[in-house]
Amino acid sequence: MALITLTSDIGYPDYLVGAIKAQLLRINPEFRIIDISHHISPFDYPQAAYICRSAIKNFPDYSFHLILVNLFEKKNTQLLLVYHHKQYLLCADNGLISMILEESPELVIGIPLKPGDTQNALTLTRVMGETVNQLQQGVSLQQIGIPDAEYLEKKHLKPVVEPHYIEGQIIFIDRFENVIVNITKEQFEQQRKGRNFKIVFTRGETINKISENYSDVPEGEKLAFFNSAGYLEIAINKGNAAGLFGLKSFSERIREGQLSYRTVKIYFE
Repeated sequence: MALITLTSDIGYPDYLVGAIKAQLLRINPEFRIIDISHHISPFDYPQAAYICRSAIKNFPDYSFHLILVNLFEKKNTQLLLVYHHKQYLLCADNGLISMILEESPELVIGIPLKPGDTQNALTLTRVMGETVNQLQQGVSLQQIGIPDAEYLEKKHLKPVVEPHYIEGQIIFIDRFENVIVNITKEQFEQQRKGRNFKIVFTRGETINKISENYSDVPEGEKLAFFNSAGYLEIAINKGNAAGLFGLKSFSERIREGQLSYRTVKIYFE
């Protein structure tokens, strides 16, 4: 039976997380439901894209990923069903899908919504759940919605690449206040070309080696490594890098007068 993941910006204190799962189980009690996260920061597209992209690639082929993030950026006339790399993604037509995939999807189906229908998180979840159920029953993608539907696209954050440096944006800060930057190991090595490097993330704070994990440095020392999702992470062994160094994610608001940094630069020499 269908394996369904849920990602949302709802937060666990809200009743909606449980109600959404109940909606899905009413459609089909045999659905297997797995939470990815319900703590996406409001309106933070780069964070949502990073979390979804990093998690989805680990799931079995033909899993279904319901992404309930910023569902009402605009009046919905359709939802999107996307098939890409043997995974199904269902989400609002709000531009997030292009940021998650970072490339054109293999197939996009528009799922029309009736003009008179009430639109809220539960009704949109029901439409997504019914779509999954139809696919499980053998209904073809072309019968479910509109093939090759037009959809909103937003540009994903790309690091700035120059011959002697690469500059990335902070896209996520985890609960330990470790800082994730949108520079992948592949991008780093491709740009490095065997040269020495220096990671600069605040005035006077630098790192000149890549560690394997936190235990590579003494407690309280800073380090940089590529995390399990393949992205550059800056951390302090048993400390909080974001708080200590004044690092903020690219989408996070900064209070007036607050000294904060949103980017990380790697120089090659």
